[in-house]
Amino acid sequence: MFGTTTNPAQAYSSVSIETSIQNASPHKLILLLFEGAHEAIVIARAGMEEGDIPKKGMSITKAIDIILNGLRASLNLEEGGEIAQNLYALYDYMAGRLLHANMHNDRGALNEVLGLLTDIQGAWASIGDEGGQPAKA
Repeated sequence: MFGTTTNPAQAYSSVSIETSIQNASPHKLILLLFEGAHEAIVIARAGMEEGDIPKKGMSITKAIDIILNGLRASLNLEEGGEIAQNLYALYDYMAGRLLHANMHNDRGALNEVLGLLTDIQGAWASIGDEGGQPAKA
């Protein structure tokens, strides 16, 4: 009568994520993007293993969207220099590998992208949040 029935756990998770985003520094927002892409790829891998094509496809699409329209779009190519340019190319490569994984049910390609994301996320986390200021790359 007053809206859709929502699982209380999902409602809490949604509010928790929205609160995290609203209160996050630019550095933390990038970490949240990495976490979102990681989660989407894990779900895609599960969908692939289960033979659930819609689950796999939607999750890979979500991961590509986060990588290209979140992580890649956040790069400052003018101030970030060679590092930003290399990350830009790497994000494009990851999106291509995810498309390949989707079309060919290639779990290895999903794992490859997951490994690359984990490495970059670790490096980004080690930079630390310098007083809430965004990093140049």
